[in-house]
Amino acid sequence: MNAQTTTHVLFGTDELDGWLHEDIGYFDLTSAVLEIGDRPARIAWKARGSVVAACTEEIVRLLAQRQVVQIRHAASGTVLQAGDALIEAEGPAQALLDVWKVGQNLLEYACGVATRTHDLVRAVHAVDPRVGVLTTRKHPPGLRRVAIKATRAGGAWPHRLGLSETVVIFPQHRALLPEGGWASIRETLTRNAPGLAEKKIMIEAATLEEAELAVQAGADVIQFDKVMPEQLAPWCTHLRNRWPHLKILAAGGIRHDNVTGYAASGVDALVTSSLYYGAPADIGVTLAPG
Repeated sequence: MNAQTTTHVLFGTDELDGWLHEDIGYFDLTSAVLEIGDRPARIAWKARGSVVAACTEEIVRLLAQRQVVQIRHAASGTVLQAGDALIEAEGPAQALLDVWKVGQNLLEYACGVATRTHDLVRAVHAVDPRVGVLTTRKHPPGLRRVAIKATRAGGAWPHRLGLSETVVIFPQHRALLPEGGWASIRETLTRNAPGLAEKKIMIEAATLEEAELAVQAGADVIQFDKVMPEQLAPWCTHLRNRWPHLKILAAGGIRHDNVTGYAASGVDALVTSSLYYGAPADIGVTLAPG
């Protein structure tokens, strides 16, 4: 069992309660029919393979809200092997049954994301430990906190948490401006510079020419979209020779099977959505009399 530093992500009590309300509905009909809800019991969520733990703390909170007091868990970011327990708890059977499936579903998704993230970060840092791995907000609505916590548990950082915190100019924005948008971007960034003193300006580009125009318009960061690693390398060299303080990101189609090429291309960080999609972690659950 190996632990790494992770970031705590705030989940509201109402959000956690909502997960249980969605699953339980009114009451657990099966447990009521079997008349087992008041019996003392034990539950364990265990890894069936190597995984990185994520969102275990949220399951602990769900259990605690059901008056379960005997709880042990592996912290998010802990690397576990097959047979290791993510969470073990003892309490009334009904409380454990209420959290059983919600906990398993959350852990399987979050640990799957965290494990893929961990593996990709290790692959990148084996090539160049200075290259960051940044994760997008391209996940289904409602999953942001889980996605952020899972990718942080695996060692990545969020690229962008939402529209209100960063300035990122995409081609879709430029399409609404006259003549390609570059003059308008330069003008508006200059005009609004006092209010953006603490912000970095990021502009997406698909070609070297677009990147040069973006820097001239005021970009601090260039995000190249869907550019092959062999093309990125000379572009990074060219741009840094002209603008040494420029930061360069690679985004679009970055996956575990091609990440080493991007890591060696000279960019400062890789932006990826691929970590959210893939097989869930295999988490088994056992219940037994207490």
